[in-house]
Amino acid sequence: MKDRLLLGIIGGSGLYDFPGLENRNSFEIDTPFGKPSSPIITGALNGKRIAFLARHGIGHILSPSEVNYRANIYALKSLGVSRLLSVSACGSLHEDFAPGEIIIPDQIFDHTHKRARTFFEDGVVAHIGVPNPFCPKLSQKVFSSLKKVKAATHLGGTFITIEGPRFSTIAESNVFRSWGMSIIGMTACPEIFLAREAEMCYVTMAHVTDYDVWHSSEEPVSVEMVIKTLQNNTTTAQNAIRILLQDLEDEEICECHTCLKDAIMTRADLIPEKEKSRLDPLIKKYL
Repeated sequence: MKDRLLLGIIGGSGLYDFPGLENRNSFEIDTPFGKPSSPIITGALNGKRIAFLARHGIGHILSPSEVNYRANIYALKSLGVSRLLSVSACGSLHEDFAPGEIIIPDQIFDHTHKRARTFFEDGVVAHIGVPNPFCPKLSQKVFSSLKKVKAATHLGGTFITIEGPRFSTIAESNVFRSWGMSIIGMTACPEIFLAREAEMCYVTMAHVTDYDVWHSSEEPVSVEMVIKTLQNNTTTAQNAIRILLQDLEDEEICECHTCLKDAIMTRADLIPEKEKSRLDPLIKKYL
């Protein structure tokens, strides 16, 4: 399809400033789950259409716990996005993952506790499988694009998501390390699981800003560190995305796109009409 959005990107508003982004449009979308964090910006890079959403709102006005993850994913899905790239900051819990490097994790641990985690409620039940929560195919392509722009990057690692908005104590940081966690952040969950419910491929480009607080010879994490690293890495991320777009096809077959097929437990004739309407972009093809 000529006008298909090949990629959705959730991250900071700085990513919007792509040199050469053409045919920009802004969409204010209302969803059954409320309003997304920001308007969704669409445009074309070398003829490839993409969509951007500022996770924390324009000007970073939403804390991690305040982000309306369901509205964000639902709005992108309603525009036809089937692949989602999250660009976010993270702390390193692994000696070999140094500040300034970019991690493409392959596993995740949800340590949040205040967030709505599913689209399916109020009379409709679905149990999605997430043994491999990050799309392996898209992760490999993102990793390859980063290598092509000479970024210091690693493929693999476990991403723990904490509630925030505060940073960890030393005791917490050391416990997370003892659990085998590799990097730490505040926004990947439940975003990744909602993307799976929406049958999207999902991958995280996690920019290491610090060693959290566990590293005795390094300065503890601060907002200044986070902002500085993200600003330094913006151009690298943009260049990698340009290359990634050239490697994406309009119609690629992926298991992520059919994960609801056998996940909906509720009998179709018992699903309330209100829920059928509300979840139409997600479940219409199965009813």
